[in-house]
Amino acid sequence: MDDAEPLNREDTLSMKENQNIEWKKSWRDEYIKWICGFANAAGGTLVIGKNDKGVVTGVANAKKLLEDIPNKVRDILGIIVDVNLKTDKGKDFLEIMVEPYPYPVSYKGQYHYRSGSTKQELKGAALDKFLLQKQGKCWDAVPVPKVTVVGFKNDSFELFRKNAARSGRISEEVLAESNAMLIENLQLKENSYLKRAAVLLFHHDPEQHVTGAYVKIGFFETDADLLYQDEVHGNLFEQADKTLDLLLTKYLRAYISYEGISRVEKYPFPKEALREALLNAIVHKDYSGGVPIQISVYEDKIIFWNSGQLPENWTVGRLFEKHASMPYNPLIANAFFRAGLIEAWGRGIYKIISECETFGAAPPKFNCDFSGLMVEFGAKSEEVSGKTSGKTREKTREKTREKILKLILVDASISIEEMSNRIGITQKGIEWQIMRLKKEKMLERIGPAKGGYWKIIKE
Repeated sequence: MDDAEPLNREDTLSMKENQNIEWKKSWRDEYIKWICGFANAAGGTLVIGKNDKGVVTGVANAKKLLEDIPNKVRDILGIIVDVNLKTDKGKDFLEIMVEPYPYPVSYKGQYHYRSGSTKQELKGAALDKFLLQKQGKCWDAVPVPKVTVVGFKNDSFELFRKNAARSGRISEEVLAESNAMLIENLQLKENSYLKRAAVLLFHHDPEQHVTGAYVKIGFFETDADLLYQDEVHGNLFEQADKTLDLLLTKYLRAYISYEGISRVEKYPFPKEALREALLNAIVHKDYSGGVPIQISVYEDKIIFWNSGQLPENWTVGRLFEKHASMPYNPLIANAFFRAGLIEAWGRGIYKIISECETFGAAPPKFNCDFSGLMVEFGAKSEEVSGKTSGKTREKTREKTREKILKLILVDASISIEEMSNRIGITQKGIEWQIMRLKKEKMLERIGPAKGGYWKIIKE
């Protein structure tokens, strides 16, 4: 425009209240980076001739810049911006209006992005994510070269089929087809390439292709004192199953009480809420970060953490309201839904809170920052104190070890599977207890798994 427009008070207030605005006292060509950042984000306004408090200081040769800036932006960024000349109390300043662009805008090979009140140059995983979003793709839908169904575990497919048949969310005809056709039906293939989601869901070793795709668990006495830890590897279905099993058999102390002749086992946390938190972490994790899911267990609390972000413009408070399902990894979420492991209506947080209420525990604390999402469960107070009138409590671990030794006294050749059936805990739980008994030199195995026997060293 040729004539400067006077700025009224409403313009000033609205500009101050708009977070998509940047004030600069004078023009420099490097500020085209800021324009690039606005174009790649939600758009915004770059004002030339104001200080960092929003006070108009004026700009020299404003009319020349009015012509030069649009041309430089077009030549360097390949986009069109509106530049308006305004005046306030006799001082000229420029407003550069930048629209959001649906495709990536590059400044000399660099990609800048406006986040809050700062400009960032995107690199590495952040740049990959940005470029995928601009293309309308998600991370888990990217094709992976040199990977075939041959390298996938048939056990993983069979586990999926079993769960999916139980859920009834896939027809029997589809489940009866080959593994390759099942991959097609789950939309895990693009042309001749398998997608990242397929690798994470069914490959025998996903970490060959995705760094950090595992779960780490640790038991802490204090934040600084780690007593022991484990890592759970394998595909995502295996991780979900093994991690929950490990939590319940090794990391969480269940208390046994007797009400009349009935034996009652109680954990200090609601099991279904923990399961839902674990599944949410696996499905919504940002796998591009190369960092494992981390579960920190304490005597009185348990914390789940996964890298990732909430959907754009969401806050933690939005999670507690009714909301649509917007999974970070849609293909992974679809497979877990078909297997009956999660719902498809954005009800995960509601289910966690509901299970806590039913259990009589306080709802968990949720926290989201730039690095990821954290969910913290507090133990039910009476379970931590171990005080319940009229009930005798024992630690499950100690009781289980006694049962294992008694079974071996009766039958030294008893199998782990039979111990599991007799005692009523998983085979993984039995294996862990036996490992501890061996370590404490209370038990040893003589001979092979088949044909050998157990020897109790001390009772």
